[in-house]
Amino acid sequence: MPVSDRRCSQRALERAPSILEIDLDAIVANWRRLAALIGAPERCAAVVKADAYGLGAAQVAPSLFAAGCRLFFVATLDEGIALRRIVPAAAIAVLNGLMPAEPAVFARARLMPVLNDLGQIAAWHGFARRGGGGAMLHLDTGMARLGLAKDELARLLAAPDLLDGIALAGILSHLACAGDPGDPMNAAQRADFAAALAHLPSAPASLAASSGLFLGREYHFDFARPGAALYGVNPTPGHPNPMQQVIHFKGRILQVREIDRDRTVGYGAAHRMGRAGRIATVAVGYADGWLRTAGHRGSVGISGQRAPVVGRISMDLLTLDVTGIDPAVARPGALVDLIDPSYDVDAAAAAAGTIGYEILTAIGRRALRLHRGGPG
Repeated sequence: MPVSDRRCSQRALERAPSILEIDLDAIVANWRRLAALIGAPERCAAVVKADAYGLGAAQVAPSLFAAGCRLFFVATLDEGIALRRIVPAAAIAVLNGLMPAEPAVFARARLMPVLNDLGQIAAWHGFARRGGGGAMLHLDTGMARLGLAKDELARLLAAPDLLDGIALAGILSHLACAGDPGDPMNAAQRADFAAALAHLPSAPASLAASSGLFLGREYHFDFARPGAALYGVNPTPGHPNPMQQVIHFKGRILQVREIDRDRTVGYGAAHRMGRAGRIATVAVGYADGWLRTAGHRGSVGISGQRAPVVGRISMDLLTLDVTGIDPAVARPGALVDLIDPSYDVDAAAAAAGTIGYEILTAIGRRALRLHRGGPG
């Protein structure tokens, strides 16, 4: 189990192979920035699925609730049940929707299923007529994942009584290309969503998540559902990041050794030294979220200097060329900066050939987690 305690002992800090510092105040500041963009705090929800993108829903959700966030989205029923214990007064919606035999479980936990197909609508309709709670409706306007496709929507509109008795707390869809403002699919999805809303019962509508908020007011509708932007991922790729950085991920040097020219480093002898130098081995590998695809790519900060990653990433270790760095700094026991404001989560993702979302959710459970700020 990860350690996540503001009163973490000095001994725990000293023995930790890696440390993930999480700035709760920065997360709150990001939420407030997005709430201001849409116009009001009550119009800005927060997505805290996957344990708040790996950063700790038990700490993130209360911080956001204290700041004024009242609607949270999770992916699964179990996530919703756990979150209900954390923020008992919040509204919580479950994006993956309703599975068979679950309506009563949703009701007991005061959770709203996001109804994704006609079968889920029928199941919740029958339950709602017996006194069940509210739900949301998901329309597929282009993702072809969850949500009612056009033919299902047409069948629903032909039988509107299927929604009788269901207190619709929201109607939502999801943009496929929001990170590219010039993609014509954005406008097409917005138009399809607006057209569908005109034929459905009145309910708060939501199309924009993180990047969608930056496409313009016509994409905002009644409320937004930001996720990754809350945690510092850039919602405007190719432009300066408007969000504050949230995490500082550090790994500990285990060993530094002198390496002769032509010696190889790591599995597969994939890196060969072009000159004599020094290699530092750090206690972070792909089991800790430093993806194997980042081998031979990117760099790590050591006391303000950059040390290139060399060789393959292994399960528990990565290796750095620290030849040009003062041995008094690059020494066993010292911490190196894997992700910090100067080399953010998007930079780490680019080096691994992936996206910031995956980097955040991949950070392993061996990292000692320290939450800074927040209520109390």
